[in-house]
Order: sequence, then structure tokens, then C-alpha cells
Amino acid sequence: MSNRAEDILIQGVRLLEPLFSAHGFVYAPLNKGDSSGGQYASAEFVRGHRRFEFHFRYSLGIVIYHLGSQSVSHEEYMLSVLGKPNASRYPGFSQSPLDAFSHLRDDLLDYGMDFLEGSDEAFLSRIEDGRSRWASRPKLPA
Repeated sequence: MSNRAEDILIQGVRLLEPLFSAHGFVYAPLNKGDSSGGQYASAEFVRGHRRFEFHFRYSLGIVIYHLGSQSVSHEEYMLSVLGKPNASRYPGFSQSPLDAFSHLRDDLLDYGMDFLEGSDEAFLSRIEDGRSRWASRPKLPA
């Protein structure tokens, strides 16, 4: 039986792979299956101790950038680069689940060079800044 989540993830990988392979990253599938929340699939692009991890269920969800044991979410990374929350293209709004992959690719092309080709020190600084900004952003009242 086909896993629809995996099928869509693979189509999304086709949108992302040219960018990642141009920077020396290699695609690696992670997990797939059925759960109480529906079908899911996850994968990553890897180069040395850098990993770009992403998950799909009904839409592209968790996106995490790893540098060794350090990591930062896409939201935190984009907050560091752009200086304000919710200014990146991903996740965006669309009826097509593949649009999220396109939005993510566009964010990477425009704002992701620290991860794709920057030094470890520059990206580690981005991780620390993103985490700090995310933790100090205004919260909604309880």
C-alpha cells in the first residue's frame, strides 16, 4: 500500500534536491508509516555534520537545521536572518502541499546561505541568535 505522505515528500524532495546537491548535501530518507494522526514521512539532506531535517504529514511541518549537536527551527533561523517573526515565505498558505516545499526552497535561496555554504562559526552564531530572539519575542497574553 502506498504512503501518500511519502509520495508527496518525495515530490517535495525533487524541488529541494537541486539546491542541496549544488552545495554538497545528499538526500537520506528517515521514517515513514501510519500513526493515529495519519500517514507521515520524514527525510533529511546531509553534508558532514550539517543536516536539514523535514517532516510531512498532511503538509510540510517540522523543519530543523542541525550543526553537530546544535539545532534551530526554520522559524528561529528566519527570525535571526529577517529580524522579525513570520516574514519568511514558508510555511505560506496554499491548497497544494507542494507549495510549502517551493516556499521553503525560496527561503533557502534568499536567506539560507549561512547554512548551505557559510562557516560553522557563522551558522552557530545564527543558531544562537535565532534561539535568543525566539525566546524573547512577545507572547500572547494568557
